[in-house]
Amino acid sequence: MQQQLKHISKFMSLILRHKPETIGLSLDENGWANVAELISKINEQGNNVNIDIINTVVDTNDKKRFAFNEDKTMIRANQGHSIDVELNLKPITPPDILYHGTAERFVGSILKEGLTKQQRQHVHLSLLQETAKAVGSRHGKPVILSINTKAMTEAGFIFYLSDNGVWLVNSVPVEYITV
Repeated sequence: MQQQLKHISKFMSLILRHKPETIGLSLDENGWANVAELISKINEQGNNVNIDIINTVVDTNDKKRFAFNEDKTMIRANQGHSIDVELNLKPITPPDILYHGTAERFVGSILKEGLTKQQRQHVHLSLLQETAKAVGSRHGKPVILSINTKAMTEAGFIFYLSDNGVWLVNSVPVEYITV
């Protein structure tokens, strides 16, 4: 069962964050999809998913990647989209320091170019060093970068906090990064 949940969670990430067209699913401008349609289209791909499995994926996902609307008829990814969706996030002042986890092999280019959102809508930052380390570990030997968000805020950068606690910003120039 655990393996099935992991598979469905990864598949939902692909669909709700990057490629809804893979299964012919429509997202609205805010990234919401109809839950019944999502289940139907996932099952058309040879899976055996029901509302209880979707609930379990949403409730147990360690990164809290997904959210339901109030009556659980709609679902979306909280952040991390490479497709254009409007999450209606409100600007918020971050703590003075946030962290970004990366793999050691990327540090050189980051220290030349800064952090860029690449194919995503935002750069992702963490409140906790442990979270940043876990993120960096997914891609190799982890390195935790400290981001001077106090100075960035003073310089006019705008930060957002996603529903699952990920701090978001459009970019982080080199001068705000410390290894």
